Amino acid sequence: MQLTIDQNRKEYFRLLLLHVAIAFAIYLYRPISVLVCHGMLLFWLIYILQKKNKNNEALMAAAYVAGSEVYFRMTAGMIFYETGKYMVVVYILIGMFFKGTSSKTVPYWFFILMMVPGILVSAINISYGAEFRKLVAFNLSGPVCLGVVAIYCYYKKIKKADFEKVILMLLLPLISNMLYLYLYTPSLKESLINVSANYLATGGYGPNQISTIFGMGFFLISTRLFLVKDKLINLVDFVLLGLMAYRAIVTFSRGGVITGVICICTFVLFFYYKQNAKTRSSIFRKILFIAVAGLAVWSFTLVKTSGLIGNRYTNKDASGKLKEDITTGRSELIETELHAFTNNPILGIGIGKGKEYREEQLGIIIATHNEISRMLSEQGILGLISLLILIFVPVVFWFKFENNYYFLAFLAFWFLTINHSAMRIALPAFVYGLALLYIVDDKKDPVHRKRLAR
Repeated sequence: MQLTIDQNRKEYFRLLLLHVAIAFAIYLYRPISVLVCHGMLLFWLIYILQKKNKNNEALMAAAYVAGSEVYFRMTAGMIFYETGKYMVVVYILIGMFFKGTSSKTVPYWFFILMMVPGILVSAINISYGAEFRKLVAFNLSGPVCLGVVAIYCYYKKIKKADFEKVILMLLLPLISNMLYLYLYTPSLKESLINVSANYLATGGYGPNQISTIFGMGFFLISTRLFLVKDKLINLVDFVLLGLMAYRAIVTFSRGGVITGVICICTFVLFFYYKQNAKTRSSIFRKILFIAVAGLAVWSFTLVKTSGLIGNRYTNKDASGKLKEDITTGRSELIETELHAFTNNPILGIGIGKGKEYREEQLGIIIATHNEISRMLSEQGILGLISLLILIFVPVVFWFKFENNYYFLAFLAFWFLTINHSAMRIALPAFVYGLALLYIVDDKKDPVHRKRLAR
């Protein structure tokens, strides 16, 4: 089965040009980002209410917000820092109102409820001068977003054409963000002074988050080369793939790039496995073509960075000397959080308390970079149970149906991202939910299926 793009060629290029125009507009007059951001949020709200979520418009809206969250953060378009996660939750809740949820979502309701004891523990243990509300919101907005999206998506039927729209809505703002950065920093010569994460190449915003979203970007574009049967669209997507991959690499943040490559590999392996012998030969040629293109982008980046990017990925400094810690300090943070878990295994130290705990143990004030160790340290045994739910529930679902080509890639993206970037953005939470969808191919003859949520 091959997926085909829902929009015709004309509509796809129209949407693409619109997002090119948005990139130019924000670059030329940055304050317009506020208008674009909140205009977009209002548009999707009205759109969902008008359509009454008949074709999962809520999921499309949430996809667009998840894809544009970092874009509008870096251009100061969002009034509140966590607007992206909050609006994903709002859109999905509205979608639930119109379409309901499956009765099988009980594990994810438990996942959300198991956060409550950690909040209570935090209220008791946190220091007097700490901003309790902000700490809790910062650490739980991501997990709550994941829980809500998972409840909506789990066992949810979605037409293949509607799923394609969701993927496109996720991709378009990533492309616009990439083009904005090409305009903002057309030359990287001045920024290449060492092998640390490159803030100048990411518009002054966090390279880790830019690398993460661009990793998702070049992964989604790669999948379109296999799923979209239109040579002109494939050619445009191939150019976008090269541009996106290059921009991801020059952030000098490795996590998002490596995650994106792993996602491509998992997607291709399953997609290839599902095809017949005749189709496999053409797929194999595309795989080789993408691999050669990837090697060309890497070689080009090596030249443009005078070899510094090679040092970054081989854990060397600018002079070529091997560094001792490949995790750039993250291992020490994880160690302190595991120490907190072993000392407080039942209920943990409380939501948001980890920052204070690290200050006490290490003498530094820094937020966590690993969601797994954070859940263990701040929620104790309930955090461990929550992790087991997040891992095993989708795996059981997968072995039952195996109809979503993106499942393994999306689950890998979620797991790898929360290990190097926690859940600072909505994207890993959202794509986790997408892995739980049951995709229906309306073009195939109807077959008997177990009853699923509509």
